[in-house]
Amino acid sequence: MRNSLKAGLASGNACANGWLSIPAGYSAELMARCGWDSITVDLQHGVQDYLSMVQCFQAMAAFPVTPLVRVPWNESGIIGKALDAGAWGVICPMINSAQEARALVAACLYPPAGRRSNGPNRAASYSDHQSYQDFANDEVLVLPMIETVEGVANLQEILDVPGVSGVYVGPSDLGFSHGLRPIFDRDEDEIVEIYRTIVVETAKRGQIAGLHTIDPAYAARMVAFGFRFVTIASDASLMGKAAREALKMLDLPALNAPGRN
Repeated sequence: MRNSLKAGLASGNACANGWLSIPAGYSAELMARCGWDSITVDLQHGVQDYLSMVQCFQAMAAFPVTPLVRVPWNESGIIGKALDAGAWGVICPMINSAQEARALVAACLYPPAGRRSNGPNRAASYSDHQSYQDFANDEVLVLPMIETVEGVANLQEILDVPGVSGVYVGPSDLGFSHGLRPIFDRDEDEIVEIYRTIVVETAKRGQIAGLHTIDPAYAARMVAFGFRFVTIASDASLMGKAAREALKMLDLPALNAPGRN
């Protein structure tokens, strides 16, 4: 078994990534049925924990979707545990330098390329005829998040770290770091120019440019712009949006509205 997401990206395809904030295998199963290329369990800002991540991976396993994880921080313990549980890739927040990127790579890869400890419990099932350790380093995606002024300044050095697969942009923190509002779908000239640089520099190296978005139309624009790995919202925000739209269409006054008994 191989990382189908990595293979698709390597062939030049753009991929759609789902996002799991809700700590429930059922939510993961529903999302996996929808046709995403990959789905990321968010251990940083979602309300997931390690056990709920494992349950989400188990629920996704019945579908042709690649499980990924966003870890809470650049810490080798949780990175190794997430990979052992079956993540095919790691998105790591707040990578601001080549040194931090090297630490991330070391945590993701087995020796001699890295320092990942051996013990791939669930991940070992990814092949019946070959040792997981024989192919893991070639298949795991390593995606540092670029979301600060410092990270942008050190972008080329981060991309040049051996083992880095590309970068994933956190637009709200990126804007925040530049003195702007912490929103997702951005069109400010200075941010668009940063996006342009990221797309150019990753393409130059045959790497991945990833971006978190909220609106599908904006995501499509960003794919046309050059991002090849785009996330659209999350399970929680998509559910909330659909619920609000349903209530708006129903158009009933609230129970506590004046004139309703």
